[in-house]
Amino acid sequence: MTKRIFRAVCAASLVVFAVTMLLILGALYDYFSSIQSSRLKAETALAAQGVELSGLRYFDGLDTAQYRVTWIASDGSVLYDSVSDSDAMENHLLRQEIQEAMTTGFGESTRYSSTLMQRFLYCAQRLSDGTVIRLSESHGSVLLLLIGMIRPILILMVVAAVLSFILAGRLSRRIVEPLNRLNLEEPLENEEYDELAPLLRRINSQQTQLRQQAATLRQKQNELDTIVGSMQEGMVLLDQRGKIISINRSAKTLLDAPYAGFGDQLLTVSRNPELQQAVEAASNGQSTAIRAELQGRIIQISAAPVMSENGISGAAMVFFDITQREKAEQQRREFTANVSHELKTPLQSISGYSELMKLGMVKPEDVQPFAGKIYGEAQRLISLVEDIISLSHLDEGGKDLRWSDVDLYASAEDVIQSLTALAAESQVSLALEGGHCQVHGVPELIHGILYNLCDNAIKYNRPGGTVTVTVEDRTVTVKDTGIGIPPEQLDRIFERFYRVDKSRSKEVGGTGLGLSIVKHAAKIHQAQIDVSSTVGEGTVIAVHF
Repeated sequence: MTKRIFRAVCAASLVVFAVTMLLILGALYDYFSSIQSSRLKAETALAAQGVELSGLRYFDGLDTAQYRVTWIASDGSVLYDSVSDSDAMENHLLRQEIQEAMTTGFGESTRYSSTLMQRFLYCAQRLSDGTVIRLSESHGSVLLLLIGMIRPILILMVVAAVLSFILAGRLSRRIVEPLNRLNLEEPLENEEYDELAPLLRRINSQQTQLRQQAATLRQKQNELDTIVGSMQEGMVLLDQRGKIISINRSAKTLLDAPYAGFGDQLLTVSRNPELQQAVEAASNGQSTAIRAELQGRIIQISAAPVMSENGISGAAMVFFDITQREKAEQQRREFTANVSHELKTPLQSISGYSELMKLGMVKPEDVQPFAGKIYGEAQRLISLVEDIISLSHLDEGGKDLRWSDVDLYASAEDVIQSLTALAAESQVSLALEGGHCQVHGVPELIHGILYNLCDNAIKYNRPGGTVTVTVEDRTVTVKDTGIGIPPEQLDRIFERFYRVDKSRSKEVGGTGLGLSIVKHAAKIHQAQIDVSSTVGEGTVIAVHF
């Protein structure tokens, strides 16, 4: 803008200077012409008076280098001419100045002389005898005047150009400087140019609208970021080239890409084949759902194209972590198979013994042992069904259970008394340590937790072993000196029907659901279970309420 103003001011200055010079030259030309005409009239009057007094003798010795003097008779013939031979000259009667002089006494004209190839100014005056004295002088043109003044004009042009450049530079800076100082953040506070007021008001109005729109967009973006960021599911938005537009924290965790962000290529973040397949399908305009394994987790990837007026503009991908669901489904299938197996075994025994008795193939002295076997298997079935019902009840959250204050020490005493006979039969000694401690919970479930832990500690102990129950600071610890649990199996002991030593489990009985019941009952009480064990030395299980 500064350059444009500079050029405009310079051009205007030079144009003004050129026009001014032309006007001055024109005025000078008119001025000099009027002076020349007045002087020529005066000289003509003097020459006429001289000729009146002296006749042709007047011209003797007269210096006429500056003027051309012509004496013309009343019939138009030339009597005398200071430049040309009068006898050879044509008749001048019809010349304008001669006609006017003979008519009015004085005449003048300006014309181009073909004889001398110049423009002349003519003045003529009639004498008393009817003759006419005429003086003429070459009349300079504007071009001649310009040529004569070329040096001062050039000097003036140089001075004018320099002054124009200097003043134009200063003026353009002075004009632009206030514009550069405009505070566009607060347009209405500027007081530089009144002409800018409408523009500044318009800018202020637009800025107000833009600020409101920006605040609205930020609010919506924050709401979207909060919603997307708090989603448990991973979410990724891609553009047409497969580059990330948006990715939330859950997606970064599932893809193990904590630094992935805007502009990154998704397929460089993770090279999982199923993920690539989902991206390609969405890029081709197809919605798809693919199951994949990412970072040891089972993920369901749902990908869909994002459509716009110009076609496919990107893809939206949602990652669902279905690890727990798959694990729960696997556990359900295993539970169903285990329940079928656990129910089938005692039923087959009962069916076999009863069939032998029905067919009369049992000796009288064996009827009672057979009946005892049938009774034992039936009791095992009842225990299994009761445990399954209890476990199902706990899976539903046990919402109908009654809560109250429970004394952990007193509950442990009841459990030990009920298991004294089993401990004596297994040659295991029981001990209770600690003191009374109150917790708020479900008495039946707390009793079940302690009973199952102590029951396992007795069954998987060795003759002469011990089981110590300690109640202290809202924590119940059951420690035994039994066979112990291998480290690789510690994470699985709370699974349904899982047994560390399957051969020993058959000997001691049990349904394989005890520790599962303990786990679910503890979960309802928001209690934490810690297990430590050494093979051949024993196991310690602590429940922190």
